[in-house]
Amino acid sequence: MLTVPLEQLGYIIEKAREYGAEVPPANVAPDEAEHEHSILEATVDNPTRRELIEAIRGLNEDHRIELIALMWLGRGDADASEWGSLKRLAGERHNRRDASYLAGTPLLADYLEEGAAALGYPMETLER
Repeated sequence: MLTVPLEQLGYIIEKAREYGAEVPPANVAPDEAEHEHSILEATVDNPTRRELIEAIRGLNEDHRIELIALMWLGRGDADASEWGSLKRLAGERHNRRDASYLAGTPLLADYLEEGAAALGYPMETLER
């Protein structure tokens, strides 16, 4: 059973999907140092990435641990019957870089959706 609020999970999935749709930054010549990054470029200072990181950091520790386990579940590292074990493992491995780890995971939105669906929370319940 999920304890992370479904509205917050839906928002994180939405931000992860937006960030995942962005493109790698274009190469900028050194003489173009004043070039401003496009909002669609997946840079470290990208506003969408910042919103995703802030949303993850806004969760309490237990919810961040659950988010990691949910991502692993959706990625296929285990099945729903191993949910308790996944949460324990995520609790053992979590640290202050959880938000960066999650935001840096390709297909994060898909994995979170798949994990939630495996636990009986289809996307319709997560939509804002």
